[in-house]
Amino acid sequence: MSAATDETVRPAPATGRDPDRLARVVLYALLLLGVVITLSPLVWTAASSFRPSGEILRQGSWLTGTWTGENFRALWSDPLFPRYFLNSVVVSAAIVAGNIVLASGVGYALAKLPFPGRRLVFGAVLVTFMIPSLMLFVPLFVTVAFLNMTNTYAGLILPFLVTPLGVFVMRQFIGQLPDELLEAARIDGAGEGRIFFRIVFPLCRPAIATVGILSFVTSWNNLLWPLVVAQREEMYTLPVALATLSSSEGAVSYGPLMAGSLVTILPIVIVFIFFQRYFVAGIASTGIK
Repeated sequence: MSAATDETVRPAPATGRDPDRLARVVLYALLLLGVVITLSPLVWTAASSFRPSGEILRQGSWLTGTWTGENFRALWSDPLFPRYFLNSVVVSAAIVAGNIVLASGVGYALAKLPFPGRRLVFGAVLVTFMIPSLMLFVPLFVTVAFLNMTNTYAGLILPFLVTPLGVFVMRQFIGQLPDELLEAARIDGAGEGRIFFRIVFPLCRPAIATVGILSFVTSWNNLLWPLVVAQREEMYTLPVALATLSSSEGAVSYGPLMAGSLVTILPIVIVFIFFQRYFVAGIASTGIK
């Protein structure tokens, strides 16, 4: 027997360095840096909303100086500010509800109901992703103005009541549901409406959360469309009100402006915190990159 076969395999001497551990440390450091960069504007806005206007632009005043709630009192003392907030809630809630119901219905039809031209319709939905939204702005406004829907909730809501992204997300998710489940319901005598509302819709919670959050964030932050359609001050939404506040003549009151920005941001943060689990699941299951 050769000497080579008698040799035992010995582990390589430890170098004192773990490449995997070093990679994890670097990854966590980069993630922490990303979190700090992402949250810094939000932290600065929150801190500035409790500062007097004269101290907000002062360098190094994040954690020092005077704390006050006067900015929020001044903001809510405006008789129209509760109306701005109500307008945003009404418009966003209607758009979210419309996108959830209508997009899920269209997605179910495109995914599970065979009809002539189904692929053509879905192709048209995909083509709309290639059209810049600003190209549709003028035709939409002309249509809304022709129908006398300016300065109305209908004019603010109807153009966004169903979106191609919502249809795509729902179609992709519903397409993954087993056909045998729907066929069993049809054999038991259930109609398509009952199958959709009693079986398909409850199973689409991740996709519904995804569509709902995306629709809510888009509608809540929408500035350009309400700025053009809502020509009377009592129909302004929060972004429009803040934009007019920051661009008004004279000195800008940064305190109430920061307080209004915080009030505008908080609903988005709260909604995402409560529905993030379903949102992440919906994104993962529909293949959105």
